[in-house]
Amino acid sequence: MNKKTLILGASENPARYSNMALKKLRAYGHEVVAIGRREGKAADVAIIKSKPYIQDIDTVTVYMNEQNQKEYEDYILSLKPKRIIFNPGAENDGLAKKAMENGIQPVEACTLVMLSTGLY
Repeated sequence: MNKKTLILGASENPARYSNMALKKLRAYGHEVVAIGRREGKAADVAIIKSKPYIQDIDTVTVYMNEQNQKEYEDYILSLKPKRIIFNPGAENDGLAKKAMENGIQPVEACTLVMLSTGLY
C-alpha cells in the first residue's frame, strides 16, 4: 500500500539515514516528497528547500533535530498527515503534543526499522 511520505531533513549524502530511508521507501513503492536544507537529488527524488502544499500525505518522517524543526512545525501540521515519525535524534515533545492535539499520531521510531519489520 502506497503511503505518501514527506521526508523532512532529506540529504543527498548516501551515508545519512534520511537518504537510506528515501531509497528504501521508494524500493517499497511509496511516493516520497523530500525537503532538505539544500536542494539536490536522491535516487529518483528531487530534494527541495521550499514548503509546498502537498495533498494526501500519510506520513511525515523527521530527520532534523528539534531546533531545526521549529520553522517547519506549522507547515507539518497544515499538511494534516496521519502520523509523524520522529527518528532517533529528532524527538520533539512539543511538536508531538501539538500533533496529538490535531489528531495526528506522533511516533518515536526509526523509519528504516519500521520498513524492515513490516510496521510501516
